[in-house]
Amino acid sequence: MPGAHLIILLLIVGLVVLVLGADLLVRGASKLALSFGLSPLVVGLTVVAFGTSAPEIAVSVGAVIEGNGGLAVGNVVGSNIMNVLLILGLSAMIVPLRVDAQVVRQEVPIMVGASVLLLAQSLDHELGLFDGIVLFVLQVGYVVFLVRQSRAQNKVTQLGYAHEFPQATGWASKLPVQVALILVGLGGLVLGAELFVSSAVEIAHALGVSDLVIGLTVVAIGTSMPELATSLMAARRGERDIAVGNAVGSNIFNILGCMGLSSLAAGLDGITVPPAALGFDLWIMVAVAIACLPVFLSRHEIARWEGALFVFYYLAYVSFLALRSQAHASMALFSAAMLGYVLPMTVVTLVVVLIRARLSEPPT
Repeated sequence: MPGAHLIILLLIVGLVVLVLGADLLVRGASKLALSFGLSPLVVGLTVVAFGTSAPEIAVSVGAVIEGNGGLAVGNVVGSNIMNVLLILGLSAMIVPLRVDAQVVRQEVPIMVGASVLLLAQSLDHELGLFDGIVLFVLQVGYVVFLVRQSRAQNKVTQLGYAHEFPQATGWASKLPVQVALILVGLGGLVLGAELFVSSAVEIAHALGVSDLVIGLTVVAIGTSMPELATSLMAARRGERDIAVGNAVGSNIFNILGCMGLSSLAAGLDGITVPPAALGFDLWIMVAVAIACLPVFLSRHEIARWEGALFVFYYLAYVSFLALRSQAHASMALFSAAMLGYVLPMTVVTLVVVLIRARLSEPPT
């Protein structure tokens, strides 16, 4: 295609600017929040969680403004599937991930509920202004709930977050520097999103695939880079619960915050949900969220083999998207193998693991 190298270069540049902008925004906002007396725990649960979802928000809102609603839907759905299957999978393959009891009792059910809500809102093939208001109000309520809950956290948790987000010192403690970091970060998000979205749409049109497929793959992977980097580094440093909390929390922010703001940006026109997303991808997102429950409950840990299984399913999902986009002749055989053999065997395995874990628990 004409100018193919230039378009790919702009895509990469847009991604780099997007990720750097998110990083600067998180740094500036974190230091500013700490300077105004917010606890490190609150900063970690709100500012940083929002910051890692900032690329998804910037890209999805930008796509809606440019009239590419399918890309916005694909970005959120694809990012959520990737966060669980690929990011948690790879992290668990590095070191088995510990799952905090609060994540199992609270965050995962909220993630499942948000996923089901988005699916229900999409059944009429549109996400309208009212849908966006509902999602955004729930996002604000979730943040308020986290802030209030953080005050009751124990000292160990507080100290852990204080270690991750220490008080600003030196040049970073100066208010103009913190504001400058935030402004530069926001500028990077806007510019990076513009380059990334326009390049991705050009590539999609040149390859003859839909905006949805590009959103589910290239854009979702690109905007999930902050979550991937954060979770992998946390796993390598042995902060295994942070890796899980980051991925699950990001999924909640993606649905409520990112999809909410995107629907609000669309206004009365609303976002048209592609039939392919409603017929398959949204259901996969819900299934992946629900699948977290038996895995997390088994031993409050994601074992290496479970991480490998997650990665396998992500590769299978991406393979299916590639076959579907090209209407390949082998798609029917591939689907039959996954639905008729692999998925049932996985469900049976997870159920057996969960039952064995429950039977091996000491009596209380």
